[in-house]
Amino acid sequence: MPYPDILNPELIDRIPLSARTVLDVGCGGGALGAEYKRRNPRARYFGIELDPDAARLAATRLDAVAAVNVETDPLPFGDTRFDCILYGDVLEHLRDPWSVLGEHARQLSPEGVVIICMPNAEHWSFVERLLRGTWDYERQGLFDATHLRWFTPETTRHALARAGLVACDVVPRVFDGAEAERFANAMVPALRALGIDPQAYLTRAAPLQHVWRARRTAPQRLQVVSTSLPPVGGVSEVRVTEPMRALATDPAIVASVIEDLDPGPRPDDIPGIFVLHRPRLVGEAGVAQLRQAMAAGHVVVCEFDDHPDYIPALQHPEVLNFTGVHAVQTTTPALAEVLRRYNPEIGVFPNAIARVPDVINHANPGRQTLFFGGINRENEWPPYIDALNRVATLAGGRLHFSIVADRGLFDALETPHKSFTPLCDYETYQDVLARSEICFMPLSDTPFNRCKSDLKFIEAASLRVTALASPTVYAGSIADGETGVLFRDADELAQRLVRLIANPDIGRAIADTARARVLRERMLADQVASRIAWYRSLWARRAELRAALAARVPELGGTDARA
Repeated sequence: MPYPDILNPELIDRIPLSARTVLDVGCGGGALGAEYKRRNPRARYFGIELDPDAARLAATRLDAVAAVNVETDPLPFGDTRFDCILYGDVLEHLRDPWSVLGEHARQLSPEGVVIICMPNAEHWSFVERLLRGTWDYERQGLFDATHLRWFTPETTRHALARAGLVACDVVPRVFDGAEAERFANAMVPALRALGIDPQAYLTRAAPLQHVWRARRTAPQRLQVVSTSLPPVGGVSEVRVTEPMRALATDPAIVASVIEDLDPGPRPDDIPGIFVLHRPRLVGEAGVAQLRQAMAAGHVVVCEFDDHPDYIPALQHPEVLNFTGVHAVQTTTPALAEVLRRYNPEIGVFPNAIARVPDVINHANPGRQTLFFGGINRENEWPPYIDALNRVATLAGGRLHFSIVADRGLFDALETPHKSFTPLCDYETYQDVLARSEICFMPLSDTPFNRCKSDLKFIEAASLRVTALASPTVYAGSIADGETGVLFRDADELAQRLVRLIANPDIGRAIADTARARVLRERMLADQVASRIAWYRSLWARRAELRAALAARVPELGGTDARA
């Protein structure tokens, strides 16, 4: 009986996001690969599946699928070297999983990763059924009748070593924690009589499965800890949460997001990077915060993505956001040039899309929805409001306005065909945008705006929404009439908006081209390797960076001696 066409969330989050080639052994219908391709569209994802029906479904989702028996047939796909080989609930079904694992491991690239999801033979339900005399096979799950081998964490580790692999990490999958705890508590007298620590037993018996990652050689670890602002308007998700999740897919990286400014101690044998997300480091309080981070031995990086000269909170003579850290990371070359006045060590990582979403717009050819959403954009739309109202009168019910957060624009629109969404979480923002056909993106030509990123363009493009934008910032990203539509004044805005309303297919074709470009060029998956390389270079040059920091801010000299 084929397994359900679902994906394992612990597996998908552990496949290296920078992988160029992935082999999924026992890929089923390809649900896991289809999701991975949403995150890394340029990867080549291969599947092996014995069940013919599942293999046919997988072939519609993956780059190539082979219906072979991994125990009797040679590994297909020629001499391809794989950056990741997956076994999602597979090895326990094989007669000789040790030999298969060893044979496949020879097809790994030098830093390739093996990922295994394995049932846990120490699960509490095994013992309970044996004690009750009710142990029997089932159609699927832990007691699957087709399981030929049983593994504990210890025997899995031995299997990896036998295949010439070194375990990197292991994550338990616990589905019935309360039941496991009740059973372990009931067993406490017997466990103590046997000299078994009850808590240690519960730790072993609670997981239904374990997900392992292994490589040919032990990875060189790197710890990356980041603070995060409260999630407002997608800033934290795009600049912190999603990049940190992407880094964590590499088994060499220990990544975490914290709420306060204390990264905690850094293990002596693991290099440490501490990223401060849009901090406000001023005067003695700022020095104290930085000393705390540096005393723990971290290289300290400031993450900032706006022109600081126009942010009132940073107009203080003793601001240390950029001078008081070892390095700064930002979004655009223009902003990097501004920040280089304060610190020469700048990493530029453009905003990127973490996952390609479904497209759900263009469902009603007789109506186009124009989206506008943004924080602190109240000064951007007034020059265009008369033009928008003229088009609204002309179009009537064929044009609907969907406004997020900006109540002023919503109230100024002289049409009943409009809807308003208050300031919301990023998921809601993306859902409202996804239901639109046109995204209105005005930016006036100011020094502050010139340093902004094109995030709204790539967000809209990923959702197949046509960008209707000013040249400031967006002219550098949009090919006018090909991947978006640019306007230079109110009259041109009105003219081009009318054309999009009258010819929905034109806007859709433009948006399709823009979406294809994002998949090809602006995915977060394409940044993982460069981010890791930059962090490692900072660590390698920490003595040089420490000396430069001490020259800029003498009060911080010598505080990061462990680094």
